[in-house]
Amino acid sequence: MKQAISIIAVLVCIMMVLPAQVSAQPTGRGRGINGDWNVKSEFNGRQMESILAFSRDQDGNPTGQWLSFWGANALQDVTFADGQLSFKRVMQGRDGQSMTSTFKGTVADGKLTGTVSGGQGDYTLEGQRAPRMPRAAGIWQVTLKMNDREIPVTLTIGADAEGAPTAQWKSAQGEAVVSDIQSSRGELSFKLKSTNADRPWEATFAGTMQRDTLSGALKSEMGEMAVEGTRMGAALIGTWNLEVTSEQRGARPQRLRVNPDLSALYGAMAIKKVDFKDNQVTFKIVMEFGDRSFEMDFQGKIQDTKLEGELTTQMGSQKVTGTKVVRRGRRSMQN
Repeated sequence: MKQAISIIAVLVCIMMVLPAQVSAQPTGRGRGINGDWNVKSEFNGRQMESILAFSRDQDGNPTGQWLSFWGANALQDVTFADGQLSFKRVMQGRDGQSMTSTFKGTVADGKLTGTVSGGQGDYTLEGQRAPRMPRAAGIWQVTLKMNDREIPVTLTIGADAEGAPTAQWKSAQGEAVVSDIQSSRGELSFKLKSTNADRPWEATFAGTMQRDTLSGALKSEMGEMAVEGTRMGAALIGTWNLEVTSEQRGARPQRLRVNPDLSALYGAMAIKKVDFKDNQVTFKIVMEFGDRSFEMDFQGKIQDTKLEGELTTQMGSQKVTGTKVVRRGRRSMQN
């Protein structure tokens, strides 16, 4: 009897300790800080915009990059626990010297704030998590089929500043307003309403997405039409690790992220549209500095899963080579 009571007492003690152990686990599990963060800082009176991109290595340890006009800097000693974030950044100067700075701050409610300290002084860094593109985002070349009739349509799905899905529907018969867009677990649905006052109509779409194909049905008072579509630019969409080489600065890493709607980010610089046809890739970046502008033009091609091209500026040209990042267990467009 005494032995049984002792065992029960031990079990009670274990049960009392377990909740404390569980609550003591570090926060930030799951997505945590993973993903892109749009950050801003003011240094020597100049506003600077960058991207902090966090992920995890094969062992589950946090890693990161600081992305800017000058390239992609790998972060060192990245730690994140209980909402506290810290890391070290080492940059190489033009003369080969290294400059080290450290960041200490907090992450809460989708916002990041802290202080960067280094040999050139301290400054505040603030930002927020970049919204993710909807799963259905992209430029879809769609065909509506009814009996022997086929109607080509361009369906463009993107996102607003808050990450909510937006869409445009265009065909030779005119445009339609897209509303009530729902996308989950490979399923897509939305409503359509014609903008043509002389030929008003309304319809609903429901279908499924598999990789870069779309299929389903469009229903209206006129009947039901089968829908088939493919996403444009599938080979280009995703994250590319680049090496940019010039005579002045030598080789440096950079990142190109092409979104499903073919907008993109070169480092932290926004690209409105990347043109992609027959494996040829072109885009332009225009940066404003007060009343002056600075343009960068890229022309290249994808060959054997590699990206090769040339980036031309007013100061000369730079050779660009890149490889696409493929996440384990994920499709490349979700990188």
